[in-house]
Amino acid sequence: MQDPKMLATYAFPTSITYGAGCVALVGHAARSAGLLRPLIVTDRGLAPLPPCLSLQRVLAEAGLEVATFSEVWGNPVASQVAAGAQAFAAHAADSIIAIGGGAALDVAKAMAVLVHHTGDILDYDAFAAEPLPIDREVPPIFALPTTAGTGSEVGRSAVISCDRSHAKKVIYSPKLLAQRVFLDPELTVGLPAAVTAATGMDALTHCVESYLAKAFHPMCDGIALEGLRLCGLYLPAAVKFAEGMASGADVTRDADHLHARGMMLNAAMMGAVAFQKDLGVIHSCAHALSTVSDLHHGLANAIMLPAGLRFNASVASERMAIMAQVVGAEDASADGFIRWVEALRATIGLPSTLAAVGVKHSALDRLVEVALADACHTFNPRPVSAADFRAIFVDAGLGDAEAPKPKAEPSAQESVQGSE
Repeated sequence: MQDPKMLATYAFPTSITYGAGCVALVGHAARSAGLLRPLIVTDRGLAPLPPCLSLQRVLAEAGLEVATFSEVWGNPVASQVAAGAQAFAAHAADSIIAIGGGAALDVAKAMAVLVHHTGDILDYDAFAAEPLPIDREVPPIFALPTTAGTGSEVGRSAVISCDRSHAKKVIYSPKLLAQRVFLDPELTVGLPAAVTAATGMDALTHCVESYLAKAFHPMCDGIALEGLRLCGLYLPAAVKFAEGMASGADVTRDADHLHARGMMLNAAMMGAVAFQKDLGVIHSCAHALSTVSDLHHGLANAIMLPAGLRFNASVASERMAIMAQVVGAEDASADGFIRWVEALRATIGLPSTLAAVGVKHSALDRLVEVALADACHTFNPRPVSAADFRAIFVDAGLGDAEAPKPKAEPSAQESVQGSE
């Protein structure tokens, strides 16, 4: 039972416009906010495509002086942030309009810091011993996600990696929250099935881990459960539509397709709102896999999710049973929820083991080292040791299966074996 004398502080995000075609409203919204010289921030692949070109046209038609920075690719790194800040200065920009996936949105938020703050962006790592403060003005940010995964559009942080070590750093400030968010499902209909599936599992993992996190935040809990429900209902449909497009079907304007994509955008946003409560062991594992093995974050979450749930089942069975009820699992129990997750992952065509994506047993020591240093697991409902991380990664099916199984603490080993 929660201590009735405990104090907690809640905060929720920003103005959101949702609906097919709402990108057409961005220009008017920018003018209404007093913006005159926005810098569009996007990634290399998206810059020449219709979503970005349409945004440029909408802004120009509203009488805005627009420039575009598109040197974002892969996992965002500090050098991209620095280049973006230079582009902002060169355009004499007064604002940032970010369009793209989580990488573009995170770079946009991080480069906004450097507009009026000095130093390297990694100097502002929120988990450093003495991070530089974000205490000066940050230019207005508008955000238009083109993937339904990270929910970065409603986040107050940006995850930026070091160019050399690939270590992930978190840049955090309430000032990084976008002033306006536009959720337009038409911006996501061209996503391939594999990307739709992986980003969707990222959103689902945010909902799951935030609901299980040990912090007290009932508002986040409610949002996490609804986001989870939406993922269960609409992620398979979104992937199926994407597969249909790959086979030549014309479903880009299909109402059911747009609805499924739109609900996934809402689910991703809800997951990001919910995880202000915090995350857990699965994200620490996923961050390690991105750092050590350059694995896509959403795919890493999808593979690690069942193993992380098995680890937490001994202390979070009640909450996992509630999640099973929310998604309509046949068995409303912790085991039933894990089986539901595994079935969903198979339905949307994602691999079930680390071996299937080339992660070898030889990477285990480094994976454990990076995961243990990651802050997310400190909010996990069950404490996680180095031995526990080893057992969780092994449970997720590392390559080189003939390698000896690492020793683990009895509690962790029992958790893994008990799920078999």
